Amino acid sequence: MPPPPPPLGRGRKRAAHAFDAALDDAELVTVRSALAQGRWQAVRSLLARTGDDWDRRAHRVTVLAREAHTAAWVRDWLLAEPESADASVLLGAALVERALHGRQKPGPAREACRAAAALAPADPTPWLALLLLERSLGAEEDVVRLFDEVRLRHPDHHHAHHLMVAALAERHAAAGPDPLHEVYDFANWAAEQAPADSPLAILPVVAHAERYRALAAAGRAGADPAGCGHWAGRRARQVMKTAFDWWLEWGQEGHPRRMVDLNYLAHAKHCEGRAAEAAALFLRIGDHATEHPWSYPERDPYTAFCTARATALGTA
Repeated sequence: MPPPPPPLGRGRKRAAHAFDAALDDAELVTVRSALAQGRWQAVRSLLARTGDDWDRRAHRVTVLAREAHTAAWVRDWLLAEPESADASVLLGAALVERALHGRQKPGPAREACRAAAALAPADPTPWLALLLLERSLGAEEDVVRLFDEVRLRHPDHHHAHHLMVAALAERHAAAGPDPLHEVYDFANWAAEQAPADSPLAILPVVAHAERYRALAAAGRAGADPAGCGHWAGRRARQVMKTAFDWWLEWGQEGHPRRMVDLNYLAHAKHCEGRAAEAAALFLRIGDHATEHPWSYPERDPYTAFCTARATALGTA
């Protein structure tokens, strides 16, 4: 059997540069450091303040879950507060991370996430953690079902939509480019269903990048994203223009994952050859580069990001 696809469409090579998944969330960075020292009370306070801002909660939980020590410290938290929904959600997400990296079997992670979902039935975050798990280790129908569970609780869930786009983009990649591929329909539908100020407006750009990743992995697209023509067609240009115009109008400076969107949009504008527009995006991104989509396909993402940024800023 072939190996399972990596979560979120990520490249299989480990990047030489460490990308900080916390992005520009300064509170999260501080609390993550406290948790490394066993001060789980700081995490409890952070998640209590986050409340039902579901996109921010998902961002903070998934970032904290990546740390190797999280599961152990959260178990201490649960000894003190066995009915804590926040602790249960974070434990489930941490066990998912351990399973994804082969440090334990997926069964306990699934059980912990379902226990967390029972404690917090309105929270989409346990279902997001399960979606991350099954994206790599489960069946396609599980991915669709879990996405529906997330969307039932938060219809505009940013991270879940990105995961779904990455999964759909891989379908029928060996058949080659298809302007009518279902990933484009899904991304356009999600953008149209969302409120006018929703960052899901950028989802068609994400779909275009994820489809390129899948095509390149199947040998149906060139290894140079800027030179392979994937961003040169009329449809692609319209998608990029619509997304860039949305960013100019709405921006969503307060969204916890806006840097993810800005990196996808800057990557697209660079590949399209729109240096001035790319430069504006790179200035807003600052140091908050993301591994994806700069790693597509199998490139060193930090080098790709720095090269594209230097080209855009120098040309502009």
